[in-house]
Amino acid sequence: MREPVARATTAKPTAKDKAAERTPRAFDPATATVDMAPPEQALEVPLTVSPPAKRKSWWGRLALAAGGLLVSLGLALAAERLISDLFARYEWLGWAGLGLTIVFVVAIAALLIREFLALRRLANLETWRQEAALVQAGGSRADGQRLVARLQTLYQSRPDLAQPRRTLDLEVGNQFDGPEMIASAERHLMAPLDVRARALTTAASRRVALVTAVSPRALVDLLFVAYESLKLIRAIATLYGGRPGLFSGWKLGGAVLSHLAITGGVALGDSVIQQLLGQGLAARLSARLGEGLVNGLMTARVGIAAMQVTRPLPFHTLKQPQVMDFAIDLGKVARQQDPD
Repeated sequence: MREPVARATTAKPTAKDKAAERTPRAFDPATATVDMAPPEQALEVPLTVSPPAKRKSWWGRLALAAGGLLVSLGLALAAERLISDLFARYEWLGWAGLGLTIVFVVAIAALLIREFLALRRLANLETWRQEAALVQAGGSRADGQRLVARLQTLYQSRPDLAQPRRTLDLEVGNQFDGPEMIASAERHLMAPLDVRARALTTAASRRVALVTAVSPRALVDLLFVAYESLKLIRAIATLYGGRPGLFSGWKLGGAVLSHLAITGGVALGDSVIQQLLGQGLAARLSARLGEGLVNGLMTARVGIAAMQVTRPLPFHTLKQPQVMDFAIDLGKVARQQDPD
């Protein structure tokens, strides 16, 4: 066996190459100068400044503020004129009118404060859901602890979550990873709430399916579906800690509808109903019963969207409910209504 021999891969330098090599040069520190110009000036690179963001027009804000002030002044003058007329007729009527006016103003202020707090709670749920998604993507232990502490504060007055909260405290105390803390919070705090939310959605879907199947008018169906959907959205939001008011409830309904528009609604045809209920039963179903089944599944889709919008943690560790999960229960309703 021959011994390995190392051979050079480049040619040996010639005398001409050695002469072309430059010897290192030195400089005198006393004569050296330092250029203190900024890097962009030294490199002569032109800087492009982005135009400032266009501010919103203050004319709209001014018009809204002026209009609100005029309406407030008009109402105040009307109330003052009414109280003056009451005093001019009978003094006790004037005092009664003044007291009722004070009670009315205090009630309106309380309602406004309640709506503000409701909007703030809904905004907090949205913010926490976004923060939880960031923590699950690779957040720190401090971020996980902070979010878990907020959830514990949110549900501290809920007796039904007392045991899950204690279990979560014990489990989080031994964890050092932010995503694991969020996963533990989802398992212990969100799991029982998800079960109750699914029960609310199932009950609403059954009611919609039954009423649509027996209702003689399409307008009644539309009104009942809208009523049940809004009621379901508010119930699920209250379950997760939102407690929406009047205006915040409408805003929440708009958020759920926007979520449905983004993710897509429910489009069920005869083939899907046949897969759910069986070929023979689907062939015997009346048109009204089929519409009831579709409306019930649509109500279930609204409930799922409400869970996604009001849940303080996104579905990550636990499985997100699907429309088909409610199809079996609605199929039982259809079989009960089937005359054969």
